Formats: sequence, C-alpha cells, structure tokens
Amino acid sequence: MRGLTERIQEDIRGRIRQAVEKSFGLKVEPELTVPGRREFGDYSTNVAFSLAGALHVPPRKIAESIAAALEKRGSWIDAVEVAGAGFLNFKLRNGWCLEGLKEIIELGDDFGKTDFGQGRKVQVEFVSANPTGPMVVVQARAGAVGDTLANLLEWSGFDVEREFYVNDAGHQVEVLARSLEVRIRQCLGEKVDMPEDCYPGEYLIDLARRYLDERGKTVLDLPEEKRLAELRAYAVEAIRSSQEISLRHYGVEFDVWFSERTLHESGEVRAAIELLKQRGYVYEGEGALWFRSTAFGDDKDRVLIKSDGSYTYLAPDIAYHLNKYRRGFEKVIDIWGPDHHGYISRMKAAVQALGYPEDALEVLIVQMVRLVRGGETVRMSKRAGEFVTMDELLEEVGRDVARFFFLMRSCESHLDFDLDLGKLKSDENPVYYVQYAHARISSLLREAQERGIKWPCPVEPDLNLLSDESEVELAKKLVSFPEEIVNAGLAREPHRMTRYLIDTATLFHSFYTRCRILGEDPELTVARLYLSEATRVVLRNGLRLIGVSAPERM
Repeated sequence: MRGLTERIQEDIRGRIRQAVEKSFGLKVEPELTVPGRREFGDYSTNVAFSLAGALHVPPRKIAESIAAALEKRGSWIDAVEVAGAGFLNFKLRNGWCLEGLKEIIELGDDFGKTDFGQGRKVQVEFVSANPTGPMVVVQARAGAVGDTLANLLEWSGFDVEREFYVNDAGHQVEVLARSLEVRIRQCLGEKVDMPEDCYPGEYLIDLARRYLDERGKTVLDLPEEKRLAELRAYAVEAIRSSQEISLRHYGVEFDVWFSERTLHESGEVRAAIELLKQRGYVYEGEGALWFRSTAFGDDKDRVLIKSDGSYTYLAPDIAYHLNKYRRGFEKVIDIWGPDHHGYISRMKAAVQALGYPEDALEVLIVQMVRLVRGGETVRMSKRAGEFVTMDELLEEVGRDVARFFFLMRSCESHLDFDLDLGKLKSDENPVYYVQYAHARISSLLREAQERGIKWPCPVEPDLNLLSDESEVELAKKLVSFPEEIVNAGLAREPHRMTRYLIDTATLFHSFYTRCRILGEDPELTVARLYLSEATRVVLRNGLRLIGVSAPERM
C-alpha cells in the first residue's frame, strides 16, 4: 500500500506520460516537485524542458500541448497551468487532503507504513564500538541515526537487519587484556604502573575488582599466553555486555552481534583473500600481500598481509563484507565514525573486486558532537576522565532529548548539543514542543468526553467543514507522512523526521490558536476533533520512528 500523496503523484505522472505520448509519441518518466510558493499549486513538473532538446521546440509550447492533452476526469487534479518558460503546475481539487484523514484514523499505529521496499533485504550496521571501554557521545549519535534509519526503511517495506560488529580480534583487544592485568595487580596491592600504550580509564578498575570477585587471582599464575587469552575473553564479553545494556536503555536493540574473531577462526579471512587472488586483484610486493584497489578508483593499493605475516585491518573487513553479501543482503549500509572517511574508497573497491556492484555498499559518516553547557564546551567525564560517556549523557538529559537532539542535523554535520536547552521544560526545547502538541491533543480529547461529546465519533464526520487555511495546511502535512518516511529513508537522512515533527506541531498549534475546536457547532466540533486525532496519530507514529516517547500528559 502507498500513502495518499504517493497515489496522487503516481496518478498525475501517469496522466503526464499519456499526454506526452499522445502529443509527441514519446515515453517519459516525469518528476514532480512541491512548489515553494502556494500560488504555484500543489505539484509542479519540468518535463517540458527535458523534451525540448529532442523535439527542438520551446519548452513553453511543449508544456501547453501537454496541458491541452492531459485528461483530468476521474483524478484529483482541479487545474493545470503553464508557468514561466514551460513549467506545468497542478492544483488539486478542494478537500483532497481531507480524504486522507480517514485513512490516518483507520490505520492508527500502522499509518505511515508502505510496501515501497517490496521486502528487499537491507542491512544497517552501526555503532560497532570497540569492546575496549564505555561508549561515548558520538557513538550515541550513531545509535540514534542508525536505529532511526532502520525504522524508516522497515516502515517503507524493506526487510531490515540491524547489526553490531564486535571488533574482538587484533591489537586493541590484546592491549585491553594487558591493561586489565595491570589493574588486577594494582587491586591486589602490587606497585605496578600502567604502560603508556595501555588503556588508563578508571572503568578497568571496576572491571578488575569484578574479575577478582568472580574468578579470584589464579589467572596470574598462568603462562602469559593463556593468562592474556583469559583476560581478553573476559574483558571483551564484559564490556560488550555493558554496551548492549546501555544501548537497550537507549532504545537500540540489534538483531545480530557479529564477532570479528569468528572470521579468523572459520578461515573466512583467508578465503576472502583467496577469492581476490582468483579474481586477479592481489599481488606480492616488498614482502607483503597487496590488494589492487586502484583498479576501482582508490588512490593507492592497500596491504592485506604485512611482511611479518599479520593481517591489516582491511583483510578481516573485506571478509566481513563478503559474509554480509553471502547472507543475501541486497544493500549494506555502514555507519562509521568521523575518523573513517579515508576508509570508504578502499572498502567500496573491495566490494567491487569481490564481484558486487559499487552501490551495494553505502557508507554514512557520523560527525563529532560537542557538548555545551552555559556556552562552554564540556570536555571531561566525571567518571571516565578523558571522555563523556553515553550513559552519563542519558543520565543528564534522558533518552528522549538525546535521540531527538542527535537527529536535528544531518549526521555528516558537526553537532553542538546544548545540555541546558535539553533540560528546559518550555517551547524553546524542540522535544518538549513536539511532545506537548501530542499531550495537548490527548487533553483535548479527554475534555471532549467529559463534556459528553461521543468520541470516537459514532458517525462519519463532515470533513468539508474544515475550510480554514490552518486546517487545510495541517491536513496536507499529515497525509504526506508516508511519503516523508520513504523519502527520508531513501535519502539516508533520518534528521528529516525531526523537522517534519516540528513542522507538524507548529501547524497544529496554529490550528489550535485560530480555530475553536470545542465550539458550539456540534458537527464542526466533531470534524475538528477528527483532525486533532489524526494529528495525534501522526505525531505518535513519528516520535515512535525516532525512538522518542509520546506522553499523553505533561
């Protein structure tokens, strides 16, 4: 099923195609846009300009021919006008958007869901923090972005899987094991310093105490290799588990937690390199094994196996992506941190070298977050020392504020997170502003029932009574919700949803101010309550999409 606005647009596009074929014998795929100014109508197309070159006719004359041939009977179109040098503007018949209100009320919690994606398999891999310490605020931002994007795609009819890649192999987890050993020895009273290349965070003191409580100190009697292997496994699982708990508290749950170590143990890393060899993209040089990534536009070839026989980070990452595609994903979306820009070209090269299309992999970069309080940057954590953790942020402002604020700008833009604003209980706080609109409608409906107005209404309301400009503009915004979801998902821009929610709340507040909802005319009252309830449904569903609560009382 498609939303009303999508159905209207497809109908208009079909009529344009028929008019072009009738007038010129050509096939076109016209694009529709929403004009920036109301007087230009509801939709516009520049199809005449795209035909001008082939027909050698001025765009305006082409537009006039299309307008004359376009069949309006049985459509939502009220008028077609030729504007400027050849634009076609479409004005829809009065009340078109009001028809969509019934659909909103009937579908309720399912309004906004469509079958656009046709069940195509998409994987969204995000957060994927190293299991070496607590998650920080940029990872919290990635969590909000990734989870919301996955929600948007699911509501758009895609088969979506959320995945967290656990980097539990390689140098960083060996350093973690050594760091934990130092903390354990310190807890036992040994005077041992933390080496400069280890992790100094105090969170490892708590982990060391927990280890001693659970397993005692016999690990220190083991040979070094076994000792570090046990400490590594314990630390990785403990930190990974704490990350899972933190993310669940944040409203983010993953379908799959994928272990990098399993790629090495199963031989998939070696197998991926062997596949690249067979396809002619691996060669030896300077004692190392190289991936010929320049064949796919990378600025230089990349080492896969170093001269000492160890893998670079790229080798298991290639194996990991091969594993993803072999699981049947048509599209893989990776959400990475701000220090990974340079990694994109080599991974896209690897995907193509493995035999998959370049666009089978998309990478979004989540930029840094600057926490601000009183106009000053907050740099240090109370507990972690060098960084502010995700848990600390949630303790201070709560999940709703954190998720909403992280989605107010494109993920590829740096974000200033105003802690003072996040704690305000006023319209200045955008989260409060949207939630208050939902709570106000809930209060309005309760008051209607207290006055004896039957709600839900037992008879179909006369929606044609909704003629005030504020009512019509609000209705238009509401019925566009499914289209907004699809477009935000396809553009990989989940931040569009916060703007949509703020705009919807603004339109409702305008309607509430201009129109007396619980008035003396019972039929008009019911129609306005109907519009209010439709607004509440859309606000609730939109907040659910971004992982924010929709309170009924504030």
